[in-house]
Amino acid sequence: MLGESVRFDASHKHDRWITGTLSQYFDLVSVCPEVAIGLGIPRPPIQLKGTVNNIRVVGSRHPDLDVTDDLRRYGTKMAVQMDAISGYIFKSKSPSCGLERVRLFPEDDGAPSREGVGQYAAAFTAAQPLLPVEEEGRLNDPVLRDNFIERVFCFYRWQKLQDQGITPARLIDFHSCHKLLVLSHGVVPYRALGRLVADTGKHDIYKMADDYIQRLMQALKRKATRRSHANVLQHLQGYLKRALDRADRQELVEVIDHYRLGRIPLVVPMTLLRHHFRRHPDPYITRQIYLNPHPPELMLRNLI
Repeated sequence: MLGESVRFDASHKHDRWITGTLSQYFDLVSVCPEVAIGLGIPRPPIQLKGTVNNIRVVGSRHPDLDVTDDLRRYGTKMAVQMDAISGYIFKSKSPSCGLERVRLFPEDDGAPSREGVGQYAAAFTAAQPLLPVEEEGRLNDPVLRDNFIERVFCFYRWQKLQDQGITPARLIDFHSCHKLLVLSHGVVPYRALGRLVADTGKHDIYKMADDYIQRLMQALKRKATRRSHANVLQHLQGYLKRALDRADRQELVEVIDHYRLGRIPLVVPMTLLRHHFRRHPDPYITRQIYLNPHPPELMLRNLI
């Protein structure tokens, strides 16, 4: 995906959005597990064979070639070595790297199903369950792209918090900044995380932090909808009701409603709200990650 010729046929799958856009904000690390375990370039193609509960990675032309255990061991090893990364983009449909819907051939050489998972990816994600992961093909969907990058930046902020050292005060502050971001993914996780943080100081902070980040990353996996975003936008609007005149309030109501109905992208009401909060700042709202979850230059909210 970075343009390196590491595929089985010595070709590549260069993704220009990754190298041309993401590279401006992230340090990219290239990994090809098939090359790393010694298959070489070019190499005999491999495929998934067996059942969902018993997947093997074997040569498609040479069935005696079995690299299942090598890929799994390498996945576990890399999960440990790459514990400082903040996100991972896997190659779709790959018998080593695909996260889902990889072709899985039955033992009787019948028609393949789409129930397979790349075995390097399976081992890596099992060892790093909190890490934001996605396949490059799914990133063509604007909603999934926004969701993934949002999770990556959130996880990066959590890693920075861990580097500083987690204390009750820092955990409360982290949650306070992310409250509206969580709300955009659902009222249920918003309330659950709020209740959890309310008990900060009553329990072991490290166990509480582990519980918190697991629930947070799980909540953020849920795609935010126009309805859930509109709920947050209306919540933000409430902080301006005394500051705006009647015409500005009415305009804001209409813009949020147009977004909810799918007539305009999210960037439109967000830009209007940021404009009003610059004129009428609120300390609580100023700190909300929801207003700037990722660099605006990525233009992720222009399409959702």
